[in-house]
Amino acid sequence: MPFSGHAGATRLLAIRHGETAWNVGARIQGHIDIPLNEHGRQQAQRLGRALAEGDRPDVLYSSDLSRARETAQAVADACDLPLHLDARLRERCFGAFEGQTIDEVRERDPALAERWRRREPDFVPPGNGESLTVFFERCLAVVLGLAAAHPGQTVAFVAHGGVLDCLYRAATGVSLEAHRSWSIENASVNRLLCSEGRLTLTGWGDVSHLAPVGVLLDDAGDAAA
Repeated sequence: MPFSGHAGATRLLAIRHGETAWNVGARIQGHIDIPLNEHGRQQAQRLGRALAEGDRPDVLYSSDLSRARETAQAVADACDLPLHLDARLRERCFGAFEGQTIDEVRERDPALAERWRRREPDFVPPGNGESLTVFFERCLAVVLGLAAAHPGQTVAFVAHGGVLDCLYRAATGVSLEAHRSWSIENASVNRLLCSEGRLTLTGWGDVSHLAPVGVLLDDAGDAAA
């Protein structure tokens, strides 16, 4: 549902990128630059049309990874907006886990996989990965910064499942250790308000614009992409 009221707050449209082949294969993407598949490109086009006809943003940002950038470009074209890229909106860096499935990680190192499964906030994936704590702080800092730069406006940004997961937790007070019980679907629109540096959730998981082509659930669970 589009925003209503809340004239004094910055309105945030937090969007997950469209589908990729690695989403279909439940393969961990992280910072690896995987493009949209054909289904994802269709999702992006429908997303752009829906925002142009409804919650048209005032400004548009995106992660610089191609799966997010391609999705955001469809919105930019439909809404006649410039697209601003920001690498701080990237997915969590999963280090050596990237390119693998969760089962492959578990087979190769059960102990590390178990620490990851438990969502230990300070666990760092091998190969210069990011801990949940560092990732959460990065995500919150960039989004609050964008909101502060555009007070009272509608700010859209296209990012990744892990980024949106962090924003949901920040807005609802769910801990980093808690396993996810909410969906983060490809090309979904998730609505928040930001006022005085605080996030409030106003709508989550809107995929009504995707009904004709379907959606892919975030079936990788906590291994968000």
